[in-house]
Amino acid sequence: MRHPKQAKQLVDRFGRTVDYVRISITDRCDFRCLYCMSEEMTFLPREQILSLEEIYLLAKCFTELGVGKIRITGGEPLIRRNALDLLQKIGDLPLLEELVMTTNGSQLSSTAEQLKQAHVSRLNISLDTLDAKKFKDLTRTGDLDVVLKGIRTAIKTGFKSIKINAVILKNRNHNEVVDLVQFALDSGIDISFIEEMPLGSIDSHNRAEAYYSSDQILIDLQEKFTLEKIAETTAGPSDYYRVQGTTTKVGFISPHSHNFCSSCNRVRLTAEGRLLLCLGNDHSIDLKTALRTHPNDTDYIKQLLIDSMDIKPEKHEFDLNEQPIIMRHMNTTGG
Repeated sequence: MRHPKQAKQLVDRFGRTVDYVRISITDRCDFRCLYCMSEEMTFLPREQILSLEEIYLLAKCFTELGVGKIRITGGEPLIRRNALDLLQKIGDLPLLEELVMTTNGSQLSSTAEQLKQAHVSRLNISLDTLDAKKFKDLTRTGDLDVVLKGIRTAIKTGFKSIKINAVILKNRNHNEVVDLVQFALDSGIDISFIEEMPLGSIDSHNRAEAYYSSDQILIDLQEKFTLEKIAETTAGPSDYYRVQGTTTKVGFISPHSHNFCSSCNRVRLTAEGRLLLCLGNDHSIDLKTALRTHPNDTDYIKQLLIDSMDIKPEKHEFDLNEQPIIMRHMNTTGG
């Protein structure tokens, strides 16, 4: 039984209320997706990342300031040791309204039931292609059959919702958008298409040349499906359509073609304890140092979180034709 909602205290200079936090619990991943990280990555030493106890304390502070939704991300969150124990503790926070997670699906076949028991209600699962060879090329290390097995297991487990996240790149997988929606329809789940985020330096492709807009994906899909615009939101940046005659929603996350900053209600906590006030800017505060110099001082931490709203920028400025201003990779940022 949840307690009544906590008063929302995280409001920025532009009147936007932050009630959604994405928490990265590791920068490590068992995949090496070419749009997310370099093939040879250097990961953070263990002592530089937040402990599970520190992550839990921050999650508790956020909920006491009015945050109702927490998303657990990585890297791949399920490869961190004792991740399921942490999820159970966060899921038990009395003021939390919803605990959700983003995963690459590689561990789901063995963890889905435990995730549900930990009160994870929704899963976002990354899946960019249904072609096994292309999947291996895009992820460098992944096995499509393992991920598909994980998705099937998660569906049988009975989460409130499951959504596929697909990053679409021109001449890599743009010709699969219809097949991916059909997969979602056949599976009775949702799907969102994501324009590539220009975070971190990569050498696998030219981001400007690989850009494939949400508008073009919508045109491609409308040749096969009747899509009805809906007002539904999950507190994230997606614009949603419903495939006519079905329950499947198709979302579009469009940081380039349709900037969604005016309604931004979220912040990100990186695995090393930096609170990022914007995905596309470096405005941040160092919560790890604060935690370690003021251990268990939740009043001090909560005041830092309230004060951090003053540096949340109005919007991001992504430019695919420029070298990335933000040099952190997506696995470091948190998915």
